[in-house]
Amino acid sequence: MLPGVPGQWRRRAASARGARVGGGFTLVEVLVAMTIAAVALMAALRATGSLAVSGADLRTRTLAQWSAENRLAQIRIGGEWPDVGRRQYDCSQAGVALLCREDVVQTPNPLFRRVEIGVFGEEGTYRFARLVGFSTRVR
Repeated sequence: MLPGVPGQWRRRAASARGARVGGGFTLVEVLVAMTIAAVALMAALRATGSLAVSGADLRTRTLAQWSAENRLAQIRIGGEWPDVGRRQYDCSQAGVALLCREDVVQTPNPLFRRVEIGVFGEEGTYRFARLVGFSTRVR
């Protein structure tokens, strides 16, 4: 502190020497901070979108697997002996449109038939689940 110099003159002298009197950010600093924040927010938005799509796909695959398991359980519990060949039927679950394709093939053992169930989207092009089981005939 300079003796005998009033406060107003001290501030003017410091300002003349180039010292910063008030605290604050320059325009460049603000723009850099905003750019960093924008990049981080875009990355977070992309990750959130990816998680949403993955969650919906996982739900559909789970429902498709349940549809295939239900059909194999129905064959086992009912003691069915399905005809050899292919059949297609609607196997929608929980509001998700699904199409089941059941292929029954004769095995070398005449008491067994191989049952392969594929579960597809409603257009029938993309397979969400595939399950293979066997049907037996009891003599």
